[in-house]
Amino acid sequence: MIIKNVSLDIVCGITSKLPQTGRPEVAFAGKSNVGKSSLINGLLNRKALARTSSQPGKTQTINFYNVNESIYLVDLPGYGYAKVAQSEKEKWGKMIEKYLHTSKDLKAVFLLIDIRHEPSANDKMMYDWIVHNGYEPIIIATKLDKLKRSQVQKSIKMIKEGLKLRPGSSIFPFSAETKQGRDEIWAKIDELTGMLPAATEEAPQA
Repeated sequence: MIIKNVSLDIVCGITSKLPQTGRPEVAFAGKSNVGKSSLINGLLNRKALARTSSQPGKTQTINFYNVNESIYLVDLPGYGYAKVAQSEKEKWGKMIEKYLHTSKDLKAVFLLIDIRHEPSANDKMMYDWIVHNGYEPIIIATKLDKLKRSQVQKSIKMIKEGLKLRPGSSIFPFSAETKQGRDEIWAKIDELTGMLPAATEEAPQA
């Protein structure tokens, strides 16, 4: 996708009413510090639209990024290491669950996993939870630049086995540093949201 304009349109906290945007949405989930903000900045060609932080659990709201007035990228709160009370985490969980259940426009959920490590218990729980909520998570394996090229396939296999991915499930390795994987992820988003260029449609019969 050619990015013409982007903006952070909607921010939903625990008490906010969730919007019905009327535009296709794709959501991004992942544990704190897995690189979610860096991924969104990379996809949108912006340095600091999504705020990155070394402090886990910085995103405590659901953030809706409007892309070209045509689709929304939706950043879900990170799970795992956030230094907040368990009761707060449970409220975030309910907020995310409500969004997954009530959005009429959500087309897919991407789950971010650190390519360097075996999926954690939290990762597995989140994967199963997304499936339980009716979505087949698409995996983005972040921090690709931290691995040697020779290690990538082994790490992808480790993620597939760790999450018990179904055959044919998509995994997209991604580096926020080099932007490797960006075009492939956008192609998938375009496919999921119906934003593929008209040239892919069959020409009318003469």
